[in-house]
Amino acid sequence: MAVSSDLTEGLPRKQATVVIDRVSMTYRVHSTEVRATAGRTGILGRMRRSIGESPIVSVYALNEMSLVVERGESVGIVGRNGSGKSTLMRLISGQSNPTTGAVYASSIPIMLGVNAALVPELSGDHNIVLGCLAMGLTRNQIGERFDSIVDLSGLDKSIHLPMKSYSAGMSSRLRFAIAASIDPEILLIDEALNTGDAQFRDRSKRRMDELRLQAGSVFLVSHSLETITEMCTRVIWLDQGDLLMDGNPAEVTGAYAGFARHLSKGNNQTASKMRLEARQKLIATQVLERTPGRRSA
Repeated sequence: MAVSSDLTEGLPRKQATVVIDRVSMTYRVHSTEVRATAGRTGILGRMRRSIGESPIVSVYALNEMSLVVERGESVGIVGRNGSGKSTLMRLISGQSNPTTGAVYASSIPIMLGVNAALVPELSGDHNIVLGCLAMGLTRNQIGERFDSIVDLSGLDKSIHLPMKSYSAGMSSRLRFAIAASIDPEILLIDEALNTGDAQFRDRSKRRMDELRLQAGSVFLVSHSLETITEMCTRVIWLDQGDLLMDGNPAEVTGAYAGFARHLSKGNNQTASKMRLEARQKLIATQVLERTPGRRSA
């Protein structure tokens, strides 16, 4: 990932925070599948498997896509498992390099990912210190923000109990509260808000609004379409590595929900038609945006 204040020619320097320029991602991995070729089937095929020899195959995690995200936007990312959501987040955060294209950012994106630093055997308050230290805060900064982190998590006296005693929802709230204690220009949140606690959703939405207004852009991956609709100003829909829609949260989540509903009922042909129509409409829109006098996205 390249970090630059001069993101790309022709774009407003103070508005764009992330530019995804013709990015794609292909993984080369081993496969245990034995191809039915001469001399490689039957006993020889089984021997090949047993000695660990396996072919290298290409997995297309993301097909070529381009996006421009501006300051103040909260971008929700929806799609089925394996659609490329987490891959896109890793590319934006700089954890992975794209196979083609480039990602430009106005500052280092911060991924909500303090899980590795947290210790289940330790209490919530001790994990706040560990998580904040992992994100680069000083002890003085942690002291100044400690109470607000506890308030946002809504854990109250449970903050003094071991994290291993927390429910999944309590753990998610604590992880979000820790990560939201900093004020990054670009914040990425992957599946951190999946909790049924309505009170927490209100608090986290307010904090997300603050982050968006005070800093820059927020990217949120969640299977909760309600969360996406409530907390985002823009939503993109990925499927099998393709970008299918990019626009109004209600419109995009509604289309994705309809697509998923048809799949769950076995209406694969209808779902495929919806997918194709969404993709074609997006391509047509992008062609229009590339005409002279319009910003390319």
